[in-house]
Amino acid sequence: MANLYDLLAEGFPADRSKPAFLLSDGSQVSYAALEAGAAQVAGQIIVQGVEPGDRVALQAEKSVEGVMIYLGVLKAGAVFLPLNAAYTAAEVDYFVGDAEPKLFLKDAPAFLAQAQAAEPLAAAVPRAEEDLASLIYTSGTTGRSKGAMLSHGNLAANALALHEAWGFTPDDVLLHALPIFHVHGLFVALHSAFLSGAPMVWLAKFDDAQVISGLAHSTVMMGVPTFYTRLLANPDFTKARAQHMRLFICGSAPLLESTFAEFEARTGMRILERYGMSEAVIITSNPLAGERVPGSVGYPLPGVDLRIAGGEETGVIQIRGPSVFSAYWRMPQKTAEEFTADGYFITGDVGRRDPDGRVWISGRAKDLIISGGYNVYPKEIELLLDELAGVTESAVVGVPHPDFGEGVVAVVIGAGDEAAMIAECRCRLAPYKAPKRIVFVDELPRNAMGKVQKNLLRDRYAGLFAAGG
Repeated sequence: MANLYDLLAEGFPADRSKPAFLLSDGSQVSYAALEAGAAQVAGQIIVQGVEPGDRVALQAEKSVEGVMIYLGVLKAGAVFLPLNAAYTAAEVDYFVGDAEPKLFLKDAPAFLAQAQAAEPLAAAVPRAEEDLASLIYTSGTTGRSKGAMLSHGNLAANALALHEAWGFTPDDVLLHALPIFHVHGLFVALHSAFLSGAPMVWLAKFDDAQVISGLAHSTVMMGVPTFYTRLLANPDFTKARAQHMRLFICGSAPLLESTFAEFEARTGMRILERYGMSEAVIITSNPLAGERVPGSVGYPLPGVDLRIAGGEETGVIQIRGPSVFSAYWRMPQKTAEEFTADGYFITGDVGRRDPDGRVWISGRAKDLIISGGYNVYPKEIELLLDELAGVTESAVVGVPHPDFGEGVVAVVIGAGDEAAMIAECRCRLAPYKAPKRIVFVDELPRNAMGKVQKNLLRDRYAGLFAAGG
């Protein structure tokens, strides 16, 4: 029997009256209540005709009841399909048409109330390691969203590896301010807490004041870079506020080295950055005990084979291991294209690996700029720009250029003298890498997990050089 639910439940505290969730109104939800809710959900969806392998979709605001539905779907042997509550009806139509869920739920508390009439499922439905546990649709920043098929074995392997790598114990308290429609908040955060029987300070969303208050009751926080920049922008976030914490973890988007440095200066603590994706959950991590290098995403987790395509110094990262998904849902051709003949998944991320194994990410392969026949990696330029006075953050893209094929354009949050900044870049980089234009903006477009949507920037500035500028 390899149902992920059983593995997670084994980690629940022996005394199930202990809290699983500490809510912002001061109330608590015990592990007993969580377990009972999951059993009721499992019983209810079986009554409604859900069989092992059927998909159950949930599009709802974050709630404890949503977690009960997730666990109940696992327990019943079905496949959990989380959807962002912000998706439009047209977007949802695509996911429903593609995944064909047996049930589509939109009101988690109402469903839990309905489930109270059902006979609770006593024992989890047996599943094999290769059986599908969840269908996670990629963020779809380019092209059609793809459903990554994650098995019970995939998720169990990653959960156990992270539990060990990050040193979780029953004494931990996890501050949870992430959404639960994405692998970060759903799998990485929840599984780490459940395997330890640890409670979570449960916030509906990130609110800097609530997070600062919650730190006093927590030991670990997981977040995206914008969480940390917003904390640093709040003068109430002080070293004293963070002194109760043992670990701050960051992922889902690149953390600026300036944010890393400012956070360390403010708190005396170094953020632990890691690297993951929907298709493999977490792939690498900086060490818990050891040097956390700003700009690096650390080392591959145990069991993960990571290589650079073609054996080059810098190139596309390929991975193989127990947490790597098996296929894209109903996309056999796309699946075949994304795996090598010897079974490595082609991540699409460009990076390099130091002699000691440490991994550095340069960006997405699709973001590579070819200007005048030369390869330009945006990350190198962004790191330089982010050091300049007046720059808060930058995103570098390539757009059509009549002479060079693609022209390098930097989109910058902040202010400055465009000509002077371009000149500074030309002094410190090969001329072909320097931006031909710098555009100043108040904010960059981002997806739900804080990743800059460079495809939107490319579309927005596609005509910048149309007149030969």
